[in-house]
Amino acid sequence: MTAFTKVLLITATLLFSHLAQASETPQISQTQLLSMQNAAKAEKFVVLDVRSQEEYNQGHIEGAINFSHDQIADQLAALQAKLNGDKDTLIIVHCRSGRRAAMAEEILKANDFTQVRHLTGDIKLWQENNLPLTTNR
Repeated sequence: MTAFTKVLLITATLLFSHLAQASETPQISQTQLLSMQNAAKAEKFVVLDVRSQEEYNQGHIEGAINFSHDQIADQLAALQAKLNGDKDTLIIVHCRSGRRAAMAEEILKANDFTQVRHLTGDIKLWQENNLPLTTNR
């Protein structure tokens, strides 16, 4: 491998890793979310659970709204209505382990929702930490 090829390969690798990091959604920790939920004058935010309806019904974070990841594109108007039309409202997205949330986050960002965040560890870590869940029953 020539020196030029090595430099080109390193440059391409750095460029692609930078682009991948640039598209990552900033995270909010579970502790931060709990603090926000408990704050008397809490910042306006929405917890968006993008798991299936069945998973959501089995247990979800208090106050979370549910739009399945595969229906989020069709539910953007409903989500915006829940936010009183404010696309700058903080939206904290989670699923079971992160894959579905990442897809939903990209859709939200592509549709000009500006304050999209990912819940660190998703519901899986929430459950492992024995944090409170609720049901609609």
